[in-house]
Amino acid sequence: MSDAAPYAALSPDVVLAAVDAAGSWSDGRLLTLNSYENRVFQVGLEDGGFVVAKFYRPGRWTDAAIEEEHAFALELAAAELPVVAPLVFNGRSLLRQEGYRYALYPRRGGRAPSLESPDQLEWLGRLLGRMHAVGARERFHARATLDRPTMIEAPVRAALGSDLLPAHLFDAYRHAARRVDEAVAGRIDAIGPLRSIRLHGDCHPGNVLWTDAGPHFVDLDDARMGPAVQDLWMLAGDEAMMDALLEGYGQFRDFDPTELALVPVLRAMRQVHYAGWIAERWHDPAFPAAFPFAAEARWWEQHIADLHEIADDL
Repeated sequence: MSDAAPYAALSPDVVLAAVDAAGSWSDGRLLTLNSYENRVFQVGLEDGGFVVAKFYRPGRWTDAAIEEEHAFALELAAAELPVVAPLVFNGRSLLRQEGYRYALYPRRGGRAPSLESPDQLEWLGRLLGRMHAVGARERFHARATLDRPTMIEAPVRAALGSDLLPAHLFDAYRHAARRVDEAVAGRIDAIGPLRSIRLHGDCHPGNVLWTDAGPHFVDLDDARMGPAVQDLWMLAGDEAMMDALLEGYGQFRDFDPTELALVPVLRAMRQVHYAGWIAERWHDPAFPAAFPFAAEARWWEQHIADLHEIADDL
């Protein structure tokens, strides 16, 4: 395993052997699922059905952080929330095979939610209210916090240290990123202290799957401490959608309306983080294939212009 090719040794044989080692005997059927940060596979089982095998990116999370993610998912499932939690084998959910850390999950299909539907948004709001009621019971200790160091400072360092950022745009990017960071810091200071709870962390529509029985949440890989609104804003494209989410949310947990002022801040941090994430992962062959535009100077020029616009608006 190397930083330049973290999954080079993750062959189909290794994936199938990992499933077998857990005691869920595979039948050789293997389908690669869409994932950039980790590697995820659907694997057929001899006794019918499938499991999903998730192999964690080496070096990204500590064992303790992954185990906290798993424990949170299992706690939510125990509270009868529709969260796809890892399978547990002999008391363990974090497993190892050929130097890789992995977990197995039950396969749960579904379609994208209809976020134009107030009824579906209220339903999601109710579930998020219940999820956050559980999340507020205690804190994460090994996982990250949604803050400027993790969402702005570290990604900016990654971009500035990468050959992906054109040399002639280095100073312009650094200046634009500094402006956003200062604007974000000023907005956070103006809002004042807010309560942080355990979150899903990346609750965008792609991590919500809908079936005839209703929605379920997948992929808590970015679970972290942060304000409740982080799990709401990516599902709400406008004020009416947020109102529908909060109508359901309020049936199970009080929402601090002060947090709505954080939405532009969270959106700004996510945009800075996105560019830094691509730059940091560019050595992984999956990233140039998935994000070829990031190798073009014009994309960075537009990103810099976007950052200045964000700073102006904040």
